[in-house]
Amino acid sequence: MLTRNRGMLFSGLVVNVEEMEVLVGEKGWHLFQIVRHPGGVGVLPLHLDGTVTLIRQNRPAVDSKMLELPAGRLDPCEAPEQCGRRELAEETGLAAGKLESLGIIHPSPGVLDEVVHLFLATELSQGDPDPEYYEDIETVRIPFQEALSMAIDGSISDGKTAMALFRAASRGLPGIIASSG
Repeated sequence: MLTRNRGMLFSGLVVNVEEMEVLVGEKGWHLFQIVRHPGGVGVLPLHLDGTVTLIRQNRPAVDSKMLELPAGRLDPCEAPEQCGRRELAEETGLAAGKLESLGIIHPSPGVLDEVVHLFLATELSQGDPDPEYYEDIETVRIPFQEALSMAIDGSISDGKTAMALFRAASRGLPGIIASSG
């Protein structure tokens, strides 16, 4: 992709905004503004009894408390699995004996370069959560099928959570009954 006239419009605590012109085939040069984000990780903790632990927390960007999987931003040079284990422990107190990749998602590729790595956590043990000082997190443990139904009907509207639930369901794991269409 050919670009020109690149410049940073904003540098913030979490994101930067870059502006550039991009050559779009025969249509010429067009102005784009891209939100640059370091990436993140989301972890779906699946317990032996077929329940999952989700979290409910305030999301000022959408003026709502949302039900979602434990997740967080990658630190510089941090491996996604390491970030996932850190966020899972901080937000829920859970430690995973096993983390299995559920792939990546691009939450909003029209304006945002963020990549979110998704994991399924199993072989769980419970400790004490240690959230960031500014986080007010409630843990919610519900049957996997209930969480999946909530993602299907839109009650869970967080994209990373819905995608992790859908991908986990497609694997037919113990405690999860994959639907056959």
